[in-house]
Amino acid sequence: MASFRKVVLAAIVKSLLRGKSLIQAILAYWVSPLAFEEGKKGHIGAAGHRLSTKTLDEFLKEAEAALLGPISGDGLTRLSTELKKQFLERLQSDLECMLPSYSHQLPTGKEAGQYLALDVGGSTLRVAVVELGPGETGQQESKILRFRNFRIDKPIKDLEGVAFFDWMAARIVETVSTDMKREHSPDQPLPMALAWSFPIEQTSLGAGKLQAMGKGFMANKGLIGQDLGEIVAAACKQQRLDVEVEAIINDSSACLLSQAYTHPSTRFGLILGTGLNVAVYLPTTLIGRQKFGTRPVGWFDRASHVIVNTELGMFGKDILPITRWDRQLLDGHPRPDFQPVEHLSSGMYLGEIARFALIEAIETTGLFGGVVPASLTTPYSLSTETLSIVESDESSDLSHAKQVFAERHPASHQPTTSDLFGLRALASYVSIRSSALVATCVYTLWDIRLESHKAYVESLPVASPERTAAASDLQLGKTMVAFNGSVIEQYPNYLGNCQRFANDLVLANGSSQAGTIELVPAKESSLIGAAVASACVKGA
Repeated sequence: MASFRKVVLAAIVKSLLRGKSLIQAILAYWVSPLAFEEGKKGHIGAAGHRLSTKTLDEFLKEAEAALLGPISGDGLTRLSTELKKQFLERLQSDLECMLPSYSHQLPTGKEAGQYLALDVGGSTLRVAVVELGPGETGQQESKILRFRNFRIDKPIKDLEGVAFFDWMAARIVETVSTDMKREHSPDQPLPMALAWSFPIEQTSLGAGKLQAMGKGFMANKGLIGQDLGEIVAAACKQQRLDVEVEAIINDSSACLLSQAYTHPSTRFGLILGTGLNVAVYLPTTLIGRQKFGTRPVGWFDRASHVIVNTELGMFGKDILPITRWDRQLLDGHPRPDFQPVEHLSSGMYLGEIARFALIEAIETTGLFGGVVPASLTTPYSLSTETLSIVESDESSDLSHAKQVFAERHPASHQPTTSDLFGLRALASYVSIRSSALVATCVYTLWDIRLESHKAYVESLPVASPERTAAASDLQLGKTMVAFNGSVIEQYPNYLGNCQRFANDLVLANGSSQAGTIELVPAKESSLIGAAVASACVKGA
């Protein structure tokens, strides 16, 4: 059953790219004829009058046209052309996105040693000791030797200034072994790398000025403008642990580096969960010099390429296909123009788009008995996780999906199988569009990377060792896109759809001779990627 469903979904995605209709495929497989006969009749209210103004079949065809019509045929190719213009323009001048990091080299795969890695997020501190080097088979691999997970609840968030970092240092000491503590002294401090999920003004790979943290944290109080690496090292020293912060990176850069250590053809890191972002390895010549700020002496002599934090969610203004449900979301958003593509693609918003569409379906077709559950009147009450559960139910009567929806959104009307099939169709439209938009962004960045790297190679002296080495990058065959995040990892069929859209864009635009795009998982990427960034410092 599951394998057959994947075949159907593959056919659906291919039909979209060929400009064909999706509704019949979904209705034939997901919705029984009886369910749609009920939907066509409309809902009869208690007084005997008809409440629906259209059939469910009609509504779903409208939804298909609105959400999926613009991405069918050559729609994604046209979108890619417009995205490319935005990407190239903002690589030159925009100081809010396309941000060059301080990571200017990818791992060689020969890096080895033990590294202390931290991942500091909005609700969790994760501490690990990561080992890089040859595994039992002789192949390079990364291993987490020790790991602890610490919840950052409100009392911890309320710790002011140094008190928060003292708490953090105590948790680090709890994680590292006694032997490691003895081995590392001020003469040979333990190398540390930090995945930091808050704003900093980075001044080198291992240093940056602390900024306001947000998310309820008070840790920045009295410390704004001070060096984050020095703050962490000083707090650890108070705990009699000598460390040196060698790398501070964001999650998308960490994702790229974690996979690049074992798969040298990795050039992208994709984060797709609550939010959306991509890191990409690009020639420095493609980026406006003012975007680099002040760099250490000799940095540009060593850095022909650099990992760029695209802040991908910020792109797409005025070029994305917007539906009436998207407009409802944006009308209620405090910053409707800030992250256009993220609003249509990330886990934060997929459920909200579906909520608006579902409410309209209930009110106009009699779906769910014409009764809007009270909970659905609250913004963001229909979670992307709920959509995921509905789409993943493999049973013929969607029994699990009915149960979950009824528990999360109780109403006087008990949900029927037909109701859940209708919701499932809407969820599929929203998630398929999201996967198409993400794939188009990745494909466009891949295309830009190939063009810019080719131009870089051609700028080097003919027959020089540098040109020979750089030219090998054009023969990668498969370019790996490391990914991490709840949506792309867990949402049913999302990864497969995203991969198929990327494949078809490569074929449709005659780019297959330059190789292919392959999406690959990067587990524990924040911790491993941070350790790899630190290891690369040793090889610099």
